[in-house]
Parts: sequence; structure tokens; C-alpha cells
Amino acid sequence: MSRTKKMVLLGILVSQALILNLVERLIPVPVPVPGIKLGLANAISLIAIILFGPKEALAVVGMRTFLGSVFGGGISSFIYSFIGGTISTMAMAIMYRKFRTLFSLPAISVIGAVFHNTGQILVASLIIENAKLFYYLPALLVSAVITGLFIGFAVQYTLKPMSHILGIGSDTNVE
Repeated sequence: MSRTKKMVLLGILVSQALILNLVERLIPVPVPVPGIKLGLANAISLIAIILFGPKEALAVVGMRTFLGSVFGGGISSFIYSFIGGTISTMAMAIMYRKFRTLFSLPAISVIGAVFHNTGQILVASLIIENAKLFYYLPALLVSAVITGLFIGFAVQYTLKPMSHILGIGSDTNVE
């Protein structure tokens, strides 16, 4: 793939992740636990891992979180999103690279969602110096499984019809 094509595709992924991030802010989540979100932009992180690898996926996460905070999040939003997104992306990249024959994309996505929530709780508890925030973790982990499955299946079904166009084969676990 040419350098220009790669840059264009990565730019498209950043813009898609940013749009999903901004749209997600408009969707009310009817759960009384703070921090529960759908994690729509994580779909783009997983797609970036599959198409390009961890380095590029982390770049997409970095650009998305930076631009998302510029367009309406602020510095605290950037910190939580960046750390959660980075930890999540690294976990999904490791799972995809080492274990994609053992775990489906939905399972890999669940791992990413679990790491995202855990990372954000860890950062929040360090910032406000209160470990009691970990009481939220069980509810966040339940939501991580549900939203992670949803995102993983969305990625799987998005990539399946595009696999011949994108040049990804059966080793990607897109079935």
C-alpha cells in the first residue's frame, strides 16, 4: 500500500472515530452508573488494528481523543479518553496479534472494553485520590461485556463484506 493511500485511509478512520465519539455524547445512556458508554469509537480502533496494526491504531486513538476534547470534551475528557483508549487498543492489539485464532473479534472487543473501563477507573481514582471509585468497576465490567460484544459484532459484520476489497484474508478472523 502506498504511503499516500495509507495516510488517506488513516485520516478517514480518524474522522469516523471522531464522528462516532461526538454522536455517542448525544446518546443518553439510561443507567445510573457514571462512565457507562457505548464505546462506538472503539470499533474504529479495532478496525485500525486489523487493517494496519497497533502503531497506527494508537495514532488513530490519539488523534480522535485530542480532536474530541477540542470539539467538546476538555482536558479531563482528553486524559480519561486517551488513557482508556490507549490501554484498550494495546490490549486488543495483543489479543489480535497473538490470539486471533483462539478468540473472535467480539471477544477481543470485550477485552478492549474491560481494559478501557479499568484504565479509566484507575486514572480517576489516582486523580481524585479515592480508591472507592473501584466500587463502580463491577457495573462497568458488565457494561463492558455488553457493549464490547456489540462493537465486536459490528466490526465483524462490517469487515466481512469488505474483506475482498481491503485485501484481508481468513487469518483476520473475519467470518
